[in-house]
Amino acid sequence: MLHRRACDLTVEERAEIIRQSEIGARLDEATITLLADDSTAVDFRRRRFIYRRGEGADALYLIARGRVKLCAIEEPSGREAVIDILGVGSLFGESALYASGTREKWAAAYENVRLLRIPVGGYQEGMAASRELYDYTFRLVGQRLARAERRVADFALDTIPARLDKLLLELSERYGRTEPGGVLIDLALPHREIASIVGSTRESVTVRLNALRRAGIIDFVDRKILIKTPAATTAAV
Repeated sequence: MLHRRACDLTVEERAEIIRQSEIGARLDEATITLLADDSTAVDFRRRRFIYRRGEGADALYLIARGRVKLCAIEEPSGREAVIDILGVGSLFGESALYASGTREKWAAAYENVRLLRIPVGGYQEGMAASRELYDYTFRLVGQRLARAERRVADFALDTIPARLDKLLLELSERYGRTEPGGVLIDLALPHREIASIVGSTRESVTVRLNALRRAGIIDFVDRKILIKTPAATTAAV
C-alpha cells in the first residue's frame, strides 16, 4: 500500500493507516471512518517543509511512513532549534485546534514521509463524536507541553553534557531497539541535529560523544548511536 501514490489511496486504506497509528486502537470504526473520509494522503520528500511558521493552521497530520521534524527557525539567520522528531503513528499539527489561525513552528520531512492530512474541522467532529479521541488529544497536548517545560528547565539548569546525556536516554526510550551490544537508537542523527536539540554547537556535541565512546558507554553503528550501558549515560564522564 505504501508504495502506491498517496493520492491513489482509498478510504479503506486511509482508515487502515489510522488503525495502525498510536490512536487507532482506542477508536471505534465509526470514528475511524469519519476521519478517513475527511482525510487526504500526501507525500513529502526528505527535507521538504510540510508547513512553515505563518501559514494557515488548518489541519492535523498523522505519520504513515517516515519521520517528521518539528522545529523553530530564526529568520533571517536560518538558525534552527529542533523541538522534536516524530515517528510512524504519531499525530502532529495539533496547534490547529487552538492556535490563532497560523502556524508558530515549522514541520519538515526528516525522511521521505507519507502523511494523512486531516482538516481541523473534520478532526473536531471526530473529537465531538468520540470521547476516546477527545481524551487522547488533550493528553497529547499536555504531554508535549510538559516535555517543552522540561526542556526549558534543562536549558536553565543543566550543563550541555548533562542535556546530551538526558537526550540520549530519552531517544533510547522512544526509538531504542535491543541489540546484542546494547540499545540502538534507531534514528540517524547528524551531530548538527543533536546540537540543535540540546542548544550547543556541533563541535561540542562531537567532543562529548567521543568522550562517551572512549568510556565504553556508547558506540556508533551505521550513523546511529548504540548505548552500551544505558544507565551509565547519567554519570559524569
